[in-house]
Amino acid sequence: MVAISSNTYILAHRMMSDQIVMNICERGNSSADELRAKRMIPAVFYGPQEDSVAIAVNHKDFLRVWDDAGESTIIVLKGVGDDKEALIKDVQWHPLTDEPIHVDFYVFERGKKLSVTVPIEFVGEAPAEKLGGNVNKTLHELEIEVRPSEIPQHIEVDLSALTDLSSVITVGDLKLPESAVPKNDLTDAVASVSEAVEENFDAPVDEVQTEDEQPRS
Repeated sequence: MVAISSNTYILAHRMMSDQIVMNICERGNSSADELRAKRMIPAVFYGPQEDSVAIAVNHKDFLRVWDDAGESTIIVLKGVGDDKEALIKDVQWHPLTDEPIHVDFYVFERGKKLSVTVPIEFVGEAPAEKLGGNVNKTLHELEIEVRPSEIPQHIEVDLSALTDLSSVITVGDLKLPESAVPKNDLTDAVASVSEAVEENFDAPVDEVQTEDEQPRS
């Protein structure tokens, strides 16, 4: 999982229009080991208007959501108080079994934008490569502020826009959701072209004289 700041949330799941329901229950006095023995995962939810509450989620149900849903969808938490719209902020994985051992859910404040890091996906081929250019992919993810309902699964960058050796795709050229505001400068390069440099292996190499070959004074 990518490291994120306290104000940025890794998103796990599909678009808002494809909401997923996750049934949760209160953790009670059960220890983490007791929960895991019952194939439950210790978890917690919290947010700007939500106190931190210890909960548990079904191991199989969570893996189904994590594996099948993709990224960037709101999850509806049901079973503890009112239904809550949340995002998966963090998952801790067992170092040996690679199974989830703890989950953090972030319950966001409705009507507020979220700061999220979205992966960049490069598609297409750059015509500039046929002119002898090398494509340089500078950014591989972008931090944006966006309404939860418009969180993209990824940001697509079409390399076919790199038509010559001076072409550059900047943050300002990206197609983002209407409410999205990038944290980067709009002039920051996402992908660019540099002219390929041929190495000359036939260039003469200065000979290094050994101690025995050094001229005597």
